[in-house]
Amino acid sequence: MEITKDNIVGEVVANNYKTAAIFKANKIDFCCNGNKSIASACEKANKNTDEVLLTLNQIINSTDNNANIDFNAWDMDLLVDYIVKKHHRYVEQKIEEIIPYLKKVSSVHGNHHPELYEIYDLFIASAQDLTAHMKKEELILFPYINKLAKQQLNEQAPFGSVENPIHMMEHEHNIEGERFRKIAELSSNYTAPNDACNTYRVTYALLKEFEDDLHMHIHLENNILFPRAINAEKRLQNV
Repeated sequence: MEITKDNIVGEVVANNYKTAAIFKANKIDFCCNGNKSIASACEKANKNTDEVLLTLNQIINSTDNNANIDFNAWDMDLLVDYIVKKHHRYVEQKIEEIIPYLKKVSSVHGNHHPELYEIYDLFIASAQDLTAHMKKEELILFPYINKLAKQQLNEQAPFGSVENPIHMMEHEHNIEGERFRKIAELSSNYTAPNDACNTYRVTYALLKEFEDDLHMHIHLENNILFPRAINAEKRLQNV
C-alpha cells in the first residue's frame, strides 16, 4: 500500500494509527478536520507534501521482525542494551505521547464514557511506576548483569544475590500486567465506541500498542534475561 497526496488524512489514520504521530508532528489536524486530502492539509499547515508522504509511507511499510530474532542466542550484555534502547526508550517516548491524548479524550468524552477517567488514572500510575522501575534496572540491576556477562564478579553486590532485585522487578511487572488487564477491560479490549472521534480511536490504538510492547519487554526480561543472570551468578560463585 502506498499513501498518495490525494488520500484523506482521517482515513489514513483510521487505517494505520501510527500515522497520527506524523500528522501531529506536522501540526496537521487528523481529527476534527481530518476530511482533507494530504496535499490540502500540508498546504494549509505550510508543510512539504513530499516529505510528509515519505515519512508516512516509511511508517506503513515498516515491519516488526521480532518474530525472526533468536534472543536466546544473544549475550546478556547485548540483550540488556537492546531492552534499554528499544523498550525503555519506547516507554519514555510513548508516555509523553499518550498522556495528552488521554487527557484530551477524557475531557471531551468523559461525561458520556466515564471509564475514560479511570483509564487515565491507571495509565498515569503506570507511567510513574514504570519510570521508576526502569531507572532501578538501568542504575542497579543491569550494570550488575553486565558484569556477570563479562565474568567480572569481583565483590559482593549491595543487594546480595541477583535474585533479590530480580524478584522485585518481576513483582512490579505483575503489577503492570494487572493494570493493563484492567485498562483493556475498561476499554472493551481497546474498541472505541461508535461515537468516537479519530483522536479517541488513536488513543485506544496507542494504548494497545503500548501494552503489546510491554508484553514483549517483560517477556525478554522475565523469561530470557533474568534466568540467565541467575544461572551466570551461580556458575561464577561456584568457580
